[in-house]
Amino acid sequence: MKTKLSITEPRGCFLFSLFAAFLLMNLSYGHSFAAEDSQKIFEIIDSSGVRATIPLANWLDTGVEWIADSFSWLFDPFSEALQSVTKSLEKVLLIPPIFRFTLGFLTLTIPSLAIVISFLIGFFIKQSLGIFSFLGLFIIFNLGLWEATISTVSLTVISAFISVIIGFPIGLISGKSDLFEKILAPILDFMQTMPPFVYLIPAVLFFGLGRTPGIVATVIFACVPGIKLTSLGIRQIQPDLIEAGRAFGCNTSQLLFKVELPNAMPSIMVGINQVINMSLGMVIIAALIGAGGLGAKIISGIQRMHVGKGLIAGLAVVLVAILLDRITQNLRKKKP
Repeated sequence: MKTKLSITEPRGCFLFSLFAAFLLMNLSYGHSFAAEDSQKIFEIIDSSGVRATIPLANWLDTGVEWIADSFSWLFDPFSEALQSVTKSLEKVLLIPPIFRFTLGFLTLTIPSLAIVISFLIGFFIKQSLGIFSFLGLFIIFNLGLWEATISTVSLTVISAFISVIIGFPIGLISGKSDLFEKILAPILDFMQTMPPFVYLIPAVLFFGLGRTPGIVATVIFACVPGIKLTSLGIRQIQPDLIEAGRAFGCNTSQLLFKVELPNAMPSIMVGINQVINMSLGMVIIAALIGAGGLGAKIISGIQRMHVGKGLIAGLAVVLVAILLDRITQNLRKKKP
């Protein structure tokens, strides 16, 4: 009788760890010496002995350069279009007038956009959250970080929107197909465990510096929880509900929109919440490649040792993160 070997068993875990250590060792040595002869798959190196090295770094460099050269006709127009959309959204958000009032010896200002946003949040979602949003946006504006905050929020909204548009159908397919889910799971695990800084490298090579590579890197990094939680929500639906829908004569589309999606919506909303939070975090990191916003203020504070400048930019990021998180959480809890 044949027995299957699983990595969850001690023997399988040991063999997997041994293989991973061998692969990492060879990749690290290969990166140092592959430049001498990039055509060889295995090399004999250094005085410590003979080691098999895999020039994976060279292969990746060649592949990325080929993609960048071959598809520049697609990347350049896409970059310009996304840059235009981002700048247009920022301009629209900065158009509303600003109110000024004097309180003692202080002259305080508040943009009308902050008043409108706070009113809408308080009226449609929660009054206490509306008050918090007004105070948070008021503090951000009077710290002189309004334009940087608008830039960061614009990048976050665009990135999160694209991530949801991409992630929702993929998660839906994954929730309905066991084969697709098995193929997709290791890819998503790889994407989620990859350090976020790594995504900036191919984004810069394909799209140059600026907002576009920041958005692309953010979408790749942030779409994973949306896919996973959408798939989880579909798979957690009770079979009895689906059978009841079919018994009442629902076709495939009616079953999806009237039974499956309403019952999976709590999990999907958690996924959207995670997508937004991860998008905000990645947009801050993307300032390293010219995305601007609050991330640029933080990086400038670090480079020039302006502690106060970096800390107030960090405070603005915290206020925006809390606000976005509470909005999505309350939308999830709000009953239709």
